Amino acid sequence: MTPDILPIDDAMRPLLSDFFRKRWGSSQMVSRGVVHQLDRLPGFVAMSGRDIKGIITYRLDIERSCEIVSLDSFDENKGIGSRLLQKVVDLHQKNGWKKLWLITSNDNTRALHFYQKRGFRLTNVYWFAIDEARKIKPEIPLFSEDGIPIQHEIELTYER
Repeated sequence: MTPDILPIDDAMRPLLSDFFRKRWGSSQMVSRGVVHQLDRLPGFVAMSGRDIKGIITYRLDIERSCEIVSLDSFDENKGIGSRLLQKVVDLHQKNGWKKLWLITSNDNTRALHFYQKRGFRLTNVYWFAIDEARKIKPEIPLFSEDGIPIQHEIELTYER
């Protein structure tokens, strides 16, 4: 069954808060030195019945630049992450936002592949930024599951 893609609403927020704590160790995410409260951000959820199959959150700043803060998909290679991402890309195009961008870590090769395949281009590397982020969120691991040191933030910007 194909999950429904729904906008995040206030009724979902307690469920999302619990989800983010289990998935990321807390409902906070740090990118570019900014602490994001994931369960308070706008976004979309892929739901199959009562089961969360994926979530995307984003933040729009006063300059109309949109940062994709998180993207999680649990049934890999079924198009859920692509559908969630497309929802935010559609908003970007419809609303004429100046920039659509995101940060991932240097060890996240799957994300680098995923986003580049969908029109995002590598636009910056912030050397040792994750070492700094650990001062705010110490639960960020030192190494990936593959043994890659997690140290740098990589910025990708949508260019289609």
